[in-house]
Amino acid sequence: MSADRSRLIPAQRREELVRQLRGDDVLSVRELTQILDVSLMTVRRDINALEREGRVHSVPGGVRLASRVVQEPSFDVKASRDTAEKEAIARTAGKLIQDGMAIYLDAGTTTGALVPFLCEHHGLTVISNDFIIVDRLLGINDMQIIHVGGLVEASNKSTVGRLAAEMLQHINTDMAFISTSSWDLSRGITTPSESKVGVKLAAMQAALSSVLLVTSSKFGILGLYDIAPLERFDRIITDSQLPESVAAGIRDKGVRLDLAS
Repeated sequence: MSADRSRLIPAQRREELVRQLRGDDVLSVRELTQILDVSLMTVRRDINALEREGRVHSVPGGVRLASRVVQEPSFDVKASRDTAEKEAIARTAGKLIQDGMAIYLDAGTTTGALVPFLCEHHGLTVISNDFIIVDRLLGINDMQIIHVGGLVEASNKSTVGRLAAEMLQHINTDMAFISTSSWDLSRGITTPSESKVGVKLAAMQAALSSVLLVTSSKFGILGLYDIAPLERFDRIITDSQLPESVAAGIRDKGVRLDLAS
């Protein structure tokens, strides 16, 4: 059987790689060289190609199938994950902010990590649909704060839905910092919650510049609803654990990428 696999053309071999992952979920690079009867270099090329298509995701020493998020974790769960990576991302993002700016902070713990870095600036106007972010901003310097009303999503302590999106259509900002629970190269950012789509799109439409703040741990995960392709962002800031092949794929799309460490 291995002799047959060694004669597969690249497209057939990659389909076989995906088929093997459906049975084992995660496979090491060395296991795949034996299964496909090809070199390490060939397997890595195949993984890179599939990763660019959003079908698989690299893990240390191997690869797994891209997974699907059915329900977004609660605020408390998200707040305990990837804290060092979120702080590094926020520190990098904070350098983009200047005194007097009007900025939008999307609901999320990665965008929430930006709050301490806002204290260094004066005359900011901050718009957010996140109750926790707004509460932490109260009383900081001469900041003007606007909370986006709408349907309350208790588990994520934020507002979503049509009313929130409509309010953002009447606001103009310099920069929108957007979060996401799932992203990949082929589908961009996605969400399991339809009520979040319009809010994120309205915030991006209202901004002169849109910046995606997201940890690499969320890459290769797919939500039910599409929000926006990666090309829609002026800049993406993630952590330094993002696979090199993915970073190259983002830059190939013409999007500026910062890897925070």
